[in-house]
Amino acid sequence: MLLLDDTHREIKELAADFVEREVVPHARDWDRAESVDPGIVTRLGELGFLGLGIDERYGGTEVDLMSYILVCEELGRGDSAVRGIVSVSLGLVSKTIAAYGTEEQKQWWLPELTSGRALGCFALTEPDSGSDPGSLRTRAARDGDEWVLSGEKIFITNGTWASVALVFARTSPDGGKGITAFLVPTDTTGFTATTIHGKLGLRGQATATLSLDAVRIPDSARLGAIGQGLSIALGALTKGRISVAAGSVGLAQAALDAAVRYSTERTQFGQPIATKQLVQELLADSALDIEAARLLTWKAALLADSGAPKEEVRLASSMAKLSASETAVRVSNNCLQVFGGYGFIDEYPMGKYLRDARVLTLYEGTSQIQKLIIGRSLTGINAL
Repeated sequence: MLLLDDTHREIKELAADFVEREVVPHARDWDRAESVDPGIVTRLGELGFLGLGIDERYGGTEVDLMSYILVCEELGRGDSAVRGIVSVSLGLVSKTIAAYGTEEQKQWWLPELTSGRALGCFALTEPDSGSDPGSLRTRAARDGDEWVLSGEKIFITNGTWASVALVFARTSPDGGKGITAFLVPTDTTGFTATTIHGKLGLRGQATATLSLDAVRIPDSARLGAIGQGLSIALGALTKGRISVAAGSVGLAQAALDAAVRYSTERTQFGQPIATKQLVQELLADSALDIEAARLLTWKAALLADSGAPKEEVRLASSMAKLSASETAVRVSNNCLQVFGGYGFIDEYPMGKYLRDARVLTLYEGTSQIQKLIIGRSLTGINAL
């Protein structure tokens, strides 16, 4: 907490209180139902959590990235499915509109998104292009003052809840330089979102496949310049990875807190299991991992806030995301071990923590992609 000022502490406390009241008591039921309560979006908007870092003119709250990251950590501690709503709608969509949108686009979309009256989704990943977004196949063909979009997207968070999709589509065959970004209202004719069921984790999150069948939008829906789309997407993902890292830290902290409580209450051989050296080793290793991941995450946020060079922020973001997501898996697994057989049933939260943690190493760049980014930054060489 030494790196936090009074404003940071107040925001963190506000988020922690919200999580304890509005998220933690319902997380298991949402997981079982495969849907969080849609009303949570309104409450997130009322508290300003969907407008952190957005200009007040558009309904936001002008705070630094560190404040946003602290909120993501607390939301991740409560339920990663809820954290994902904010990370995508605010972190990937609203902040991208704020950075690249026209004044008309900002006035039209940002007040709706920051208030929670609308959500956004980030439509980049496709069935055949995940780690290689430059190879995406969704196409946007110019037709006078309009564009016609056709293609498929997959694993899209908020996909069935969103009012606007930030869609990346190919406007020329020129590899990554031929991709353009568009703001597509999800009620446009030809746009279909279908829920993905049967996920291992993040069951409460609205994850979808998107189909765009000759979706026609005006050129005024284009975000940024023609051919700028991949640069926009990768820039958004750099800071997005810091929010995923923060959520990973929060999840790991929740797992450790639960394991510590359980170890002091559960008795074996006439004593609390917390008296056993090997149990304490599991807890100690977990605490150490969490603190290291938290500091890497905070460092990335502070670098971004300081205006550090993009390459430096990108490296710190990848390090934080890699460390924190792998920590979340390792810690949740270790803490489940503390629970023994009880960790295997969903009356206790450990199984959910482990299932939710696993996807954190996959989306917004797999652990392997983060290692490639780090290696390229260190050597200046693209690995084959």
